Amino acid sequence: MKFKAFLTDNGVSLLDKRFLPALEKMGKICHLYLTRDHVYFLHNLLNGDGIQCIAQFRKEALFDEYRLSSQNDDRISFAIDLSLLHRALHSIISIYTEFSASDSGVPGGNSAPNHIQIKLVKKLPPHSQQPMPFLTFETKGYKSAVIQDVPISKPLSRSDVLELQAALDMAQDLPQTLIQVPDMHQLQNFVEKMKNVGDVLSVSISKYGDLHLQVSTSLITLGAEFRKLSVIGEQAQSPTDDQNLSAQSRTRIALQRGDAMTVQVSVKHFFKSLQCHAAKPDCAFYGIAQQGACLTVVFQFFIPGTHQTDKAISLHCRLPVLDPGAS
Repeated sequence: MKFKAFLTDNGVSLLDKRFLPALEKMGKICHLYLTRDHVYFLHNLLNGDGIQCIAQFRKEALFDEYRLSSQNDDRISFAIDLSLLHRALHSIISIYTEFSASDSGVPGGNSAPNHIQIKLVKKLPPHSQQPMPFLTFETKGYKSAVIQDVPISKPLSRSDVLELQAALDMAQDLPQTLIQVPDMHQLQNFVEKMKNVGDVLSVSISKYGDLHLQVSTSLITLGAEFRKLSVIGEQAQSPTDDQNLSAQSRTRIALQRGDAMTVQVSVKHFFKSLQCHAAKPDCAFYGIAQQGACLTVVFQFFIPGTHQTDKAISLHCRLPVLDPGAS
């Protein structure tokens, strides 16, 4: 079982400034899953508790000279503490920057360009007689090298890797209707208020492009409606006779017509999913899985300077429902 690669400058920026800060907020521990062509950060795919979060990168988005081999069809996965990973990466970046600056001033220079290497190793920790696995960062200067070790779990067995891959395949299924929420900050501000009202959030999504959120208690009901949003997938023409109806009435009629779905989720889960905004997506889509199995949030990233989807990067969350929902 071997893995070794060099982080690109773009990979360093994506991980350090965007994705690791966002993924840390999803949960301290995740599975890092390496395949021939992709790198995944996966939350809660095996235990099924809490939000499932899937961050996927083509290997070229993060690495150069990507070398991977294992007896599990060249697939390796292990659990890792994201806070330790981020701390080690941030530290090695600082040292790498110093080395790059100092080497550029050396007479004759260091002809070999500096790189940050990442690899899997086994080492004997202090006061231990049993070698342990680590994910190691290394960068070399003109006269020295610096290594940062991040402890990881024992790599998953073949059966566990197959189970993880099956869970990933299932988690990749997207709802038939997705609606785009253009203003994430407005949504964040509203859900921040909802946190102080109740614990259960009712989410309704229609094929007309309407998103309705509501928290209710015995004393108060707080809701918000976003109408005529962009729709991807199955859509329908909004009825002309519902313009003067309340949001609740419009939602109820849409549900009766089979043009909407509704589920109940944890307000805390919904708010936590919004923390993925730290990864700086360009927009977000919401949808409800078939039979109300979960609420899905898909974050979209554009190629810099364009409005074209960057297919090398993807991030989405699946929020467990508190109620089977209605369709």
